[in-house]
Parts: sequence; structure tokens; C-alpha cells
Amino acid sequence: MERLGLADHPLVGHPLVDHPLVDHHCHGLVQRDLTRPEFESMLTEADAPGPAGTTVFDSQVGFALRRWCAPVLDLPPHADPETYLERRAELGYEEVHRRLLTAAGIAIFCVDTGFQPEPLTSATELAAFTGGRGRDVLRLERVAELAAVDVLTGQIGLSHLADTVRDRIAARSPSTVAVKSVAAYRAGLDLPARRPSERAVAAATRTWINEIRAGAPIRLHDPLLHSFLIWCGVDAGLPVQIHAGYGDSDLDLARGNPLLLTGLLRAIAPTGVGVLLLHCYPYHREAAYLAQVFGNVHLDLGLAVHNTGRGSAALIAQALELAPFAKFLFSTDAFALAELFLLGAVLFRRGLGTFLNDGIDDDAWTPADATRIARMICTDNAHRVYGLS
Repeated sequence: MERLGLADHPLVGHPLVDHPLVDHHCHGLVQRDLTRPEFESMLTEADAPGPAGTTVFDSQVGFALRRWCAPVLDLPPHADPETYLERRAELGYEEVHRRLLTAAGIAIFCVDTGFQPEPLTSATELAAFTGGRGRDVLRLERVAELAAVDVLTGQIGLSHLADTVRDRIAARSPSTVAVKSVAAYRAGLDLPARRPSERAVAAATRTWINEIRAGAPIRLHDPLLHSFLIWCGVDAGLPVQIHAGYGDSDLDLARGNPLLLTGLLRAIAPTGVGVLLLHCYPYHREAAYLAQVFGNVHLDLGLAVHNTGRGSAALIAQALELAPFAKFLFSTDAFALAELFLLGAVLFRRGLGTFLNDGIDDDAWTPADATRIARMICTDNAHRVYGLS
């Protein structure tokens, strides 16, 4: 069979995957220059530095950064960390953002702004670095927690919290294309399979507000209320993104297995509303199974791609063992650093290209099929799921 060889693209190096990407889940960028400790802390999911004398650069993501990001900053591939960070500081964060985002080849950014430990770029500001388009992803827990603040300050009555959440989702900005749940972080994914009744939601809301008044943080943790929020998104007809699998140390990974959602997914399926399982590693094969058996379920590999570096090609192949190609999407889940957008894009393109070329070699599909599948995964699937024009 004809094998589609490597192209001369300076970064991607693959003709199969040269389509503009839709990053269907990501976050904003920092708007300041960074010290080395700050930079390294944003390059990992860890919440504390490693042992003295160690560095995040000695990891898959660190080596991938030195290989693929350094040339975009006019450095040789594999430039040492000190040289890379000096050059980054010399250029300044805005120029670094512009160069790396442009090189990533992402046309549309769907941005979750619900987590901002410091001011980050909005969807519009992020896309402006490349002349692309920015779209918003509304974080459900943020909507509920702001409504809880309004209850605590007397702006609305306790009995009005649920309707306030619904109203605010309905009044979302025109640029909002999806909602997102982080139930995996707060309660785990073993959520009620049945739609919660109004009475059950009211009782759970009362308990939550009383806990806050007694000194608990304003942090939604009740599984029933997380289920309620997901149903609010479904009722609004918006695709629902659900974090699954890998995340930072605030997450209990054992409770992030997407198989725990099976009952809820079965209940949502008749609505036809899309459910997007985010990141998924190390449960990407489980997520692929769910995407096969439920017509409205999709998945990505998100932040697992850049964190696993050269190992990401194997993850992509494993996810595509079972997931229908029309159910697999691209995302970076990049946060704070433009490097993560570039690494997510480059490693994804290379891994997907390798997978498709191997199939051509095995006569599993034709070159024309491979080209069509690449476009589906890079861009068309996201356009269909989110109604992007």
C-alpha cells in the first residue's frame, strides 16, 4: 500500500493531520512573565515542588517542550532549560503566546474560564493571538456556587437557588457552546442515574447552604446536586463536558472512572444531548467503550497528551481501538502556558498521523480514508457536536 510519508512542515511533519484544529476544551493563559519555579509549577499537575535537586524538565512533558517549543523561540531543538527560560523572558509573555499559539495551528478555542486562580485570558483574548475564534464553556459548579453566594447575602431566597441556576444557564452568553461538570473532583462520578426530583434538589440545597453557614467552604460536593447541574445542561440543550480520569492532586482518581457514569449516561441517552468525556487517562479505554455503546457520548485525551510526551502516540492508538472515529475529539486542556497548546497540538498530530499511516501499511484503510478520518477528528467532529459554523 502507498504510505503517506512525512511532509516538510516545520513542526507537525505529517500531511494527514495538517487541518486547522478545534480545541474543544482548554483554559486561558497567564498575563505576566514567570519565574522558573512558577513556570515549572504550571507545567505539571502536582501542587508542590518535587524533591530538592529535581526538575519537571526531567519528564516526558519537559523533554517534549525542549524538543518542540524551543525552535519556535529561535532556539535549537533540545535547548537546555536555562537557555529556554532565558529566551522566554527575553521575548516576553505576549510574544511567546503569539508564537506558540500560531505554531499550534488551532482555529477555534473552546475555553473554560471557571477556574482562575489568577487573571487569565478570556476566550476572545486567547483567540486574538492567532486571529482565530474563541468560544465559551460554562462551568456548572461556578454557576451554582455564585447562586449560593446570592442566597447567603440575601439576594435570592433559598428556595430560588435551583431556578436561579436554570435561569443563568438559559441567559448564557451567545458565545457559549457547552457546559462543563467537575463532579469528579468534588464528589466522584458515581452520580445518581435518575433525574433528581425537585423535592430532593430542594432538600440537598438546604443542607448545602446550612453547611456553608456553619463554616464549610462554598464548594459543591453533593452528588445529587452535581447530577442536577448536569441535567440543567441537558435541559438547556447544551453539550455537557464531564471531567473524567487524570487531574491534579485535588482529585481522587479512583472515583474518576467514567464507567461510574454508566447509569446517568443511559438516562441521558434518549435526549440526544452530547456528552463529552474529558481527558479520561488512564481510563481512556473505558471511555472509548462508552463512546461506542452510547450514541451521544464522545471522548478526548486532553492533558494526557502533553503530559505523556512521546508516549502519547500509544494512548491515541489505544483510545481508537474501540471508539468510533466520529466520537473522538481534539483538546489540549492547556492552562496558563502557551507551551501546552503547542505540545498538545504537535503530539496529537504526530500520534494520530502515526496511527493512520500504520493502518495504511496494514491495508486496514486507504489513504483517502485516512485523510477523511483525520479531518473528522481534527475539526469536523467538534463542528458537529457544538454546532460551530
